[in-house]
Amino acid sequence: MKIVILGAGQVGGSLAESLASERNDIVLVDSDEKTLRELRDRIDIGIVAGHASHPDILQEAGIEDADILVAVTNNDETNMAACQIAHSLFRVPTKIARVRAAAYLQYPQLFDPQSIPIDVLISPEQLVSEYIARLMEHPGALQVLDFANGRVQLVAVRAIQGGPLVGHQLRYLRQHMPKVDTRVAAIYRRNSPIIPQGDTVIEAGDEVFFIAARADIRAVMSELRRLEHGYKRVTIAGGGNIGLRLAHKLENRYTVKIIEQSHERCIFLSEELSNSIILHGSASDQDLLLEESIEDTDVFLALTNDDEANIMSSLLAKRLGARKVMTLINNRAYVELVQGGEIDIAISPQQNTIGSLLTHVRRGDMVNVHSLRRGAAEAIEVIAHGDKRTSKVVGRKIEDIDLPEGAAIGAIVRETNHGSEVLIAHDDVVVQSDDHVIVFLVDRRHTRHVERLFQVGFSFF
Repeated sequence: MKIVILGAGQVGGSLAESLASERNDIVLVDSDEKTLRELRDRIDIGIVAGHASHPDILQEAGIEDADILVAVTNNDETNMAACQIAHSLFRVPTKIARVRAAAYLQYPQLFDPQSIPIDVLISPEQLVSEYIARLMEHPGALQVLDFANGRVQLVAVRAIQGGPLVGHQLRYLRQHMPKVDTRVAAIYRRNSPIIPQGDTVIEAGDEVFFIAARADIRAVMSELRRLEHGYKRVTIAGGGNIGLRLAHKLENRYTVKIIEQSHERCIFLSEELSNSIILHGSASDQDLLLEESIEDTDVFLALTNDDEANIMSSLLAKRLGARKVMTLINNRAYVELVQGGEIDIAISPQQNTIGSLLTHVRRGDMVNVHSLRRGAAEAIEVIAHGDKRTSKVVGRKIEDIDLPEGAAIGAIVRETNHGSEVLIAHDDVVVQSDDHVIVFLVDRRHTRHVERLFQVGFSFF
């Protein structure tokens, strides 16, 4: 496909890198010529320097024959104008835009073909706040990803000495929990992937990705580590868009405090939120943290737009006794640096945003794409179509499907007359048409193989 990406920031650059490796024709547009040249030297893409919403710049980028426009500049208005121009002048089939301001997002009727023709609206703040809310539901989880509207979840946990399964083979899990069905999709040991087999032994320190029905997640987690008590008290550093969205989601279930430096913003937050405590000050102020009993806080969330401030306030909160710290970090190099040390979970807005973008860019009937392990791995929800004659997966047992190396089907969600049925993927399960199939890839370079596998052909015989 030909894809024009507007904006060469963290999201645009990472998306260009991801899509170029899958043999798409990518043109990246940005006003920063130096950044564009650096990206072109590293990856096989076309570049155009200029204002992203100007028609002549879009023409230079080849917008006339583009399949998809992805507008992810740092300016909402530029993104919206570019989609309007791409629609009105060039009839681009699919237009995706990042829009951050809640002032726009609260009017969804704005974004339709008769108004501002954006086919897919991406809100990083919304994606990140939903992601953190899922982590809050499962204390001890490193990642929690939803599939099939939350019926199935993929969870990453660190195996800890004392967990019943640690030191045992995976096949022991079914004997130990005969009423709970789950599938271990991948294990990362010292940052290297292991494809799980029945005789694979779980070691302390392993990062284990498993798939199960939402109701069974805590039971499976209890096999890998002692279950943590549920969270009650939450402190949020930063009352920006993400902090505000998250507080809205959490304040009726947890005791929420927000620390915000701007007095004006504090007044706004106090008017917007009904059950949260708003504190005016710096999250790096030791006296303030002690005064607010940081040692009694279950989760400290650093969510400002300053990576360094987030890291320092998180380290301070942890040293002063906060039970768990989660830190928003934009710089990918920082994520690798701090994850798993005193900072329990480093949250990358780019990875959340890119996964959502890939869902709409990939071939095949993709419902969800989650980018994992800093983009190296992926989890995909794809709908199977066709029959045994026209599909390489429908009508076949899972053990007979030609999956690429390092890929595993974790679960299937099937609609029946009695509602949705979650089938954990065992070798003898047969895929049916319209099944939602969840595939885990330890190496995202094999994504194209999976896409082709699920495409319907005239005949494969």
